Order: sequence, then structure tokens, then C-alpha cells
Amino acid sequence: MSSAVRLPRRVEPEILDYLPEADPRAIRARKDLRRINRAMAAQTILCRGIDAATRGRPPRCIVELGAGDGTLLLRVARCRATKWPGVKATLVERQDLVSPETRDGFATLGWKLHVVTRDVFDWVDQTPPVVHDLLFANLFLHHFAGDALERLLSGIAARSAAFVACEPRRAAAALLGSHLVGLLGCNAVTRNDAVLSVHAGFRNAELTAAWPTAGAWEIDEYPAGLFTHCFLASRSGG
Repeated sequence: MSSAVRLPRRVEPEILDYLPEADPRAIRARKDLRRINRAMAAQTILCRGIDAATRGRPPRCIVELGAGDGTLLLRVARCRATKWPGVKATLVERQDLVSPETRDGFATLGWKLHVVTRDVFDWVDQTPPVVHDLLFANLFLHHFAGDALERLLSGIAARSAAFVACEPRRAAAALLGSHLVGLLGCNAVTRNDAVLSVHAGFRNAELTAAWPTAGAWEIDEYPAGLFTHCFLASRSGG
């Protein structure tokens, strides 16, 4: 059994989270993340999870938490725009990293984009518990542990009809892969953070255990490929 499996989750600060948005290392690291998302087939895994969590119903209102530069959701939008017309998309991120080109991309598809530059807990605390069709997060929940994770999931549950999370899988193959991201051309920030992300990742039913028990939810939690761990939650009865 690998050490990555035996050891409990270890959540440590990642360098990118504390770099100014204009820092050249941060700019390069965000490009690295787009490259890693493609290598991990993030779009494909996310779309499959969304289809399952929404039971194939087109979402009209989507919120991405920890959205970064918004390019992952734009890729999803380009794939689904004909089936999901006129979506209202909200990107929640502490820094405004969404480029004019990305904003234009959403507009071209007929999607209405709203960028919220706010800490995720501020967003949860200041947003009324209006149920959105879909909330999702990609490589975001692993930054939180203990009470903070449970508080975040409780806020998500109060505001979503369906929730999808794609996170690092805490397993031997993923840990090995995290040590090899330099082969993709990733910089020192990404090489450091990739390893920390796997140690902070999830396995088995850890997110299910942290999900609030109040209310009726259908839950699925599973590994996807070698590197990704998925969590889906749907309100029972639609």
C-alpha cells in the first residue's frame, strides 16, 4: 500500500494562492493549470459528472467556485452551448483573472457572464440561499479541511440543485504524476503545488462524509482516471 493512501489528508498552503495576480510566476502557473487540466481530461470528466448530477437537464444558472481564469467553463460552454442556450454563468474567484477574450467567448455563445471577485466564504455568507441549477468546482475543494470544508459544503448544499467537484485523487499514481508535471513544461510554482494538491486530495467517501446530512440528496463519489476524484450531489426528486 502506498504512503499516499496510508497517510491522512495533509492540507498546506500552495504558492499560487498567495502570489499577486500580475506576478510573472503566477501568470505562468495559470497557463500550467490549463495544460494540466487538458492532460487530466478535466473537461470530459466534468461534463460526464454534470450530466449525471443534473440528470441530463440543461442548467440555466451555473456557478463555478474557485473559477480561476474561467477558461475551463468556457470550454464546457463551447461544447454544450447548442444544448444549453442562454445560460447565466457566475465565476467566483478572489482575483479577477478573466480576460477580455474569455468574456467575449461567453458573449459569442449567448451566455450571460457575471464575475464575482470575492473570497468563497464571503460569497456564501453574502449570497441568499437561492437554489442554482448547478454549482461546480474543479481542483478547489482540496484547499480546505475540517470545519472550513464542512462550512463550504453546507453553503453549497443550501444554494444548489446539483453540485459537481473534480479534485486531485490521493493515490500513488496521482502522486507520481504530480512529481512529473515538469515534463509538461510547468514552472517551479506548479511543480511544488501539484505535489501538495495530491497530498490534500480525496479518496473513498471523504467528501460524502463532509456533506451536510440535512435534506434528501443522491450522492456519488468515485475515482475518474488515474488522477481525478469526483463528487456528485443531486437533490432527490429534481
